[in-house]
Amino acid sequence: MNKLTVLALSIGVSASAMAAPRNEPIQPIEPAPITDKAKVELGKQLFFDPRLSRSGFISCNSCHNLSMGGSDNLPTSIGHNWQEGPINSPTVLNSSLNLAQFWDGRAADLQEQAGGPIENPMEMGFTHDLAVGVIASIPQYVESIKNVYNVDKVTINEITDAIAEFEKTLVTPNARFDQWLKGDDNAITAYELEGYELFKSVGCTACHNGVNIGGNSFQKMGLYEEYVTNNPAEGVAGLSGEDADRFKFKVPTLRNVELTYPYFHDGAYWKLEDAVDVMARLQLGRKLEKDEIDKITAFMKTLTGEQPSFQIPILPPSNNNTPIPEPFAKK
Repeated sequence: MNKLTVLALSIGVSASAMAAPRNEPIQPIEPAPITDKAKVELGKQLFFDPRLSRSGFISCNSCHNLSMGGSDNLPTSIGHNWQEGPINSPTVLNSSLNLAQFWDGRAADLQEQAGGPIENPMEMGFTHDLAVGVIASIPQYVESIKNVYNVDKVTINEITDAIAEFEKTLVTPNARFDQWLKGDDNAITAYELEGYELFKSVGCTACHNGVNIGGNSFQKMGLYEEYVTNNPAEGVAGLSGEDADRFKFKVPTLRNVELTYPYFHDGAYWKLEDAVDVMARLQLGRKLEKDEIDKITAFMKTLTGEQPSFQIPILPPSNNNTPIPEPFAKK
């Protein structure tokens, strides 16, 4: 290989690396910076610790499984005493980019969200005081919390803040579509690009846009056709009491969407193609042809990013002072 060939190759690589980012309604996601490693590690332990539930069996990871796209791949989650949850469990991946948490937005941020399931009788079935009692009984947790927060007494605030800090790291950068957005023409196929152009032209980017491709607005489900479901969730109306807010839900992210089935707040649709068809009809008034659905679905599968990768934490052991779990408690 002569010097001219090497120079030409170097120029080609440099030009590819410096390709201009594209001006699109979707923006690439970047890795999350970690500013407090000790707090993140503490939050990771608490995220995986089932002792925050009354049964000692359900952890945050039970419903937001990081091996399954940050969800549980069930229509609705299984709660304390095998109770059927009221709504589909949204992915925890990239959730720090949402304008609010839960389908109805009732939690302003991840810390507030982290405290909700712990005291929900249909989910983890505990109380904040009892959860604090468990963590405060374990010397290793007490020491970690003291070191991270400079406090002598454990409260629910430290527990939920640490969980939230860990969850902020659960972003999924470098999806093939992100690479294309940054200028790599070869990151997606011509067929997938056709799907993206259809995704834009039929109107999907009106709601699914930005870095998280959703999660940044609330929209009424069923603008052109009524969405028929047996699920009791009313969306924002459950908080506001306003009929105009009925079936208004936070728009879900489409990042990693091929991993987060089944779809919608009731988990009624298991196939991504079916979800695309339903959304086009109900939200856009469009009846898509099969080949259009297939192309859009192919594009959506380019949105799967690098999944969180880390060593599963070893949890500090309980001791004689730790409250005993009640996995079969009826009340």
